[in-house]
Amino acid sequence: MTQRVELATVIDRLGIDEMITEYAVAVDDGDWEAYRGLFTADGRADYRSAGGIEGDARQVAAWLAQNMRLFPMRQHLIVNRRVRFGVREQDIGDTAQVQADYVNPMRFAGSDGGPNGGSAGGSGEPDFVCGGRYAFAFARTYDGWRLREVVVQEKWRRMQPAREGNAAP
Repeated sequence: MTQRVELATVIDRLGIDEMITEYAVAVDDGDWEAYRGLFTADGRADYRSAGGIEGDARQVAAWLAQNMRLFPMRQHLIVNRRVRFGVREQDIGDTAQVQADYVNPMRFAGSDGGPNGGSAGGSGEPDFVCGGRYAFAFARTYDGWRLREVVVQEKWRRMQPAREGNAAP
């Protein structure tokens, strides 16, 4: 590999890493406009293994906006990212596949008395934690790297028993 190719690969990896971080922040912050903006025009997401839906980015963003109200505190931790670049239209590096593990602690609305799931005098422990693996498919566009597909493969989940006065809705 030449230094120029190696530098381009590093730049692409950083761009993809930034997109994964933007994905996690958009979901955690409930910024559904930003979430939709991460996808290509035909981008799709599949959350069925976690009890969700599969559809285009608009449909899934609307579903997430409705359902994530149950969990006003969310924090994705996305690790072990494996990036593989592909070929599209004979140009090397126009697509990428990323497999990444995640852990996602969340709090139910009103847990510990805080208005948004915060810890107003409580332990601050999450009520619900899940983990699994993401399969991200990226495409290089004129606007940079964008998601063509996100598939969630939830592997486990754990709910904390409701503490007195902190029952989930």
